[in-house]
Amino acid sequence: MTIGPERAAIRGARGPSRRGFVAATGAGAALGALGLTGCGGDASGQSRTTMRFYLQKREVIAYFDKVLGKFERSRPGVRVVHDTTDAIAPQFVRAQPADVGCFNNNLELARYIERGVLSDVSDRPAARRITGSVAQLAKQYATYPGRTSVLPYSLAAAGVIYNKKIFAKYRLPVPTTWSEFVDVCKELQAAKVTPIYATSKEEWTVWQGLFDYCAGGLVDTASFFRKLREQGTDVGPSSPVSFQKDFAEAMERARTLTKFYNRDAATRSYPDGNLAFGKGRAAMYLQGPWALTQIAAVDPHLDIGTFPLPVTERAADRKARVNIDLALWIPTGADHPDEAEELVDFLMRPEIIDAYNRDNLAYGVTKDAPAAKDPRLSGLQPYVDSAAFYLGAGTFIPPSIPVGNYLQTAIATGDFDATLRQLDADWRRMAIRSSTK
Repeated sequence: MTIGPERAAIRGARGPSRRGFVAATGAGAALGALGLTGCGGDASGQSRTTMRFYLQKREVIAYFDKVLGKFERSRPGVRVVHDTTDAIAPQFVRAQPADVGCFNNNLELARYIERGVLSDVSDRPAARRITGSVAQLAKQYATYPGRTSVLPYSLAAAGVIYNKKIFAKYRLPVPTTWSEFVDVCKELQAAKVTPIYATSKEEWTVWQGLFDYCAGGLVDTASFFRKLREQGTDVGPSSPVSFQKDFAEAMERARTLTKFYNRDAATRSYPDGNLAFGKGRAAMYLQGPWALTQIAAVDPHLDIGTFPLPVTERAADRKARVNIDLALWIPTGADHPDEAEELVDFLMRPEIIDAYNRDNLAYGVTKDAPAAKDPRLSGLQPYVDSAAFYLGAGTFIPPSIPVGNYLQTAIATGDFDATLRQLDADWRRMAIRSSTK
């Protein structure tokens, strides 16, 4: 894990990300890179089918190498190589998509779902094992009539990471309401402890931890963006829904949170935040499970937990921010569709999928998945179990609208209303361009 996981993981955004590529080696990698799949031969002269597997989370390529090796041993005559293409768009443009994709369910993948270039996987045995709440999440970005285009594989849940030692030292409760949260922050400030470590230098950390968290408990994000799209070009303070109207309270919450940031937040990056929090320099950190490994590298014994940011005065309103971190899909143009289905079925076996989610600090997506046992994750497990979660508002906004940059300016000036006006204007322009195509 390195820089900016959510930029690539959720929005397919530009710039550096933690998904730095670990290049595959050997003849198999060259075969995958050139897209030369098909039937070959092994040392005994028997024919062999070579499949391409596209994995978006490149930091787990080595993990999946072992899993794919197990599949190959269970299916003699079939070989699976990693597709080394940097992005999936060129594959579909050249009509050479990988046989199986393992990708974050986000706006980028939504384009291919809407175009109908992903096969229907509703008949796969595992489709019946996906929990209803996760299956609904998978439909929030896009659907194709009559098809289930993806099979959710892994769920990431994010909240407020907190230092239990600091909370215990000052006898602070885990807050369950907005006023309680503010009180905790004020008590920490009075004790000269930084309440929240922020890394505002990187735009993705701003929209993920500030924009998304504050909106999640106040705005039904899926409903809001569906209505926003249906409005077309009618976007503004007088339209049925708009950022200025629906996100006003959330941005007031965001403005308040910034008062409890470290003073140098504007110059601090994601690695800085992991290092500082790992060294106990703040009580809380608005990050997801992707940060936990980096924090543990600083102090493997740091006692930390997670809770959802409360943004209302009703404890029952608390929700966790989630995303389907990985989902499996088979392109309609796969060279080896039968083998692709076999591989998907294999990857969805309980002993395979459950082990992946356990080892990679994620939550299960199937009805029979075990609960997360890692104490750093257990605080959000009840919210995953009860479907008290939401997809982050920032993940519904295309990368062409730089919401993170707008928020950086808002933090510096204190004018969050300007950000909402700008978002309405940008969305309106995007809708106008789309209507004239």
